[in-house]
Amino acid sequence: MKTRPAICQRKRRFATREEADAVALAADVTLRVYKCALCKAFHLTSRTKGLRPPRAAQASAIVQAP
Repeated sequence: MKTRPAICQRKRRFATREEADAVALAADVTLRVYKCALCKAFHLTSRTKGLRPPRAAQASAIVQAP
């Protein structure tokens, strides 16, 4: 995902993917984590097309698989 500089400046930055994942999972809406090409930190987005699911969702899907 390509983030414009003005958007990057307004978004909250997370130093690690794990920190961003924790906030995304606690949110009331579906949020995804991505690494920003501009600031090299992690941001959250509500856009879901083409992004991988949060890590906790991946882990639960693996556990539930027969």
